[in-house]
Amino acid sequence: MERLKRKIDDYLIQWKKNKNRLPLIIKGARQIGKTNAIRNFGNNNYKTFIEINFALQPQFKTIFEEGFEVNNIMKNITLKMPELELYENSTLIFFDEMQDCISTATSLKAFREDGRYDIICSGSLMGINYKEIESNSVGNKEDYIMCSLDFEEFLWAKGYKEEQINDLYKHMIDLKPLSSIQYDVMMSNFKEYMIVGGMPAIVNQFVKNKNFSGILKMQQQILLDYEEDITKYAGGLDKTKILNCYRKIPVFLGNENKKFKISKISDGARNREYIGVIEWLSNAGIVNVCYAMEKACLPLKGNYNPDNYRLYFADTGLLIGSLDEEIQDDLRNNENMNTYKGALYENIISDMLVKEGYDLYFYRDDRKKIEMDFMVRDKNSLIPIEVKANDNATISLNNLINNNLYKDIKYGIKLCNKNIGFNGKFYTFPYFLTFLLKRFLKEK
Repeated sequence: MERLKRKIDDYLIQWKKNKNRLPLIIKGARQIGKTNAIRNFGNNNYKTFIEINFALQPQFKTIFEEGFEVNNIMKNITLKMPELELYENSTLIFFDEMQDCISTATSLKAFREDGRYDIICSGSLMGINYKEIESNSVGNKEDYIMCSLDFEEFLWAKGYKEEQINDLYKHMIDLKPLSSIQYDVMMSNFKEYMIVGGMPAIVNQFVKNKNFSGILKMQQQILLDYEEDITKYAGGLDKTKILNCYRKIPVFLGNENKKFKISKISDGARNREYIGVIEWLSNAGIVNVCYAMEKACLPLKGNYNPDNYRLYFADTGLLIGSLDEEIQDDLRNNENMNTYKGALYENIISDMLVKEGYDLYFYRDDRKKIEMDFMVRDKNSLIPIEVKANDNATISLNNLINNNLYKDIKYGIKLCNKNIGFNGKFYTFPYFLTFLLKRFLKEK
C-alpha cells in the first residue's frame, strides 16, 4: 500500500528541529494513520528507531519495573532487543498503545530531563486510562491531535499539487468565481470525499481502484472495531450506555433539529446517568460535539450550554457507512447528497471545521426563528456559518447580520453548491472550500 502524504509529516520534522522538544503524545481515533506516520518519520530521520507496542508485546511492560531512571529503562529494552545500537540524539523510541501500560506516562519526565533520546507515544487514550495518562504526564509532554485525512490530504492522495490548491485559495481571497471546469471537478472530488471519508486504508483503496468497490465493507468494519474498543476500554463507565449513544448518532442527525437527547436513547434515560459518556466518545476521537450557544455573542467558550448539543461523526465516511442500504445505494448510484435531511452536509462541514482547528458551536432561537448551523470567530467578530443542502433563502443569516442586537456579528458565511461571491453581508463559498476557511478569515 502506497503511503499517503499527511500534514503530520511536516509537524514531526518541525518538532525534531526544536532543541527544547518535549516527549510527544499523538492522540486520535484508531485507524487514522498515527502508527504509519510515526514509523515513517522514525525510519527516515534517526539512526535507530525503536517501536514498542504494549498491546502486541506485553512482555515490554516490565521495562519500568526497576523504576524510571533512563539508564535502567534502556538497559531493560536492550536486554529484550540485544541487536539494538543506541545513538544519543539520534534514537527515537515509539511507545504505541500506551493505554495498555500507564507507566509509560510516568516515564516521560525522566526522558525529558535526560534528553538523550526522543520519545513519541500513541494509543487509544480513552476512559479511565486516558485520565491517568493525562495526570501522570502533565508538564512533560506535548500533544498533537491527529484526525483522518482532511479534504486537502484527500486531494494530495488523488495527485493534486500545492499550486492547484493555492489557486483555489487565490480565487477565495480575490472573491473571483472559479471556472466551470474547476468548480465541477472540485465538486466531484468533494462528493467522493463525502462518501469515502478520510480513513487512510479506505482512501488508498479508492484511489487505487478509482471506484467505490469494497468501501462500504471497510467502513462497516471500522464501525465494528470502534464498538469493540468501547467494550474494551470503557473503564468504569457503563459500556451499554456508550454503545447506545454511539449507535443513536445517525438517528438524531436524521431529525429536523438534530439535537442529541439522552431521554430518547432508551426508556427512562436521564442526563445524570450519562455523565462522562459523551466526553468519552469525544476523547476517543469517535465524535465531534457541537454545543448550543446561549447568546449570539462573544466569547464562544464562556457562552454555551453543556447539556444542549449535537453529535457528529468525526469522519463522514463512517456516518455514511452507518446508514441503511437504501440511502447507501442512492448516494453511490445517484450522488443524491440531499438525502437524510441535510445531515450529510452538516456532518462533513463539522468534520472540516474541526480539522481546521475550530471548536463547534451552533445557535438556535425558536422565538425569533433563527437557527445557525455553526459559529466561529475571527480576531474581533462572531461569524455565523449557514450550511445549505439546497440553495434556498438565508433568512437566519440575514436576521443575525441585520439586527443591531447582535453587535459581535459583522458578516456571515454561506456554504452551499454555489460559486464564490460576496453580497456586502455574507460570503458565499462552495462546500469544498471549507478547508481553506481559517486561512481566509485570518488573511482577508
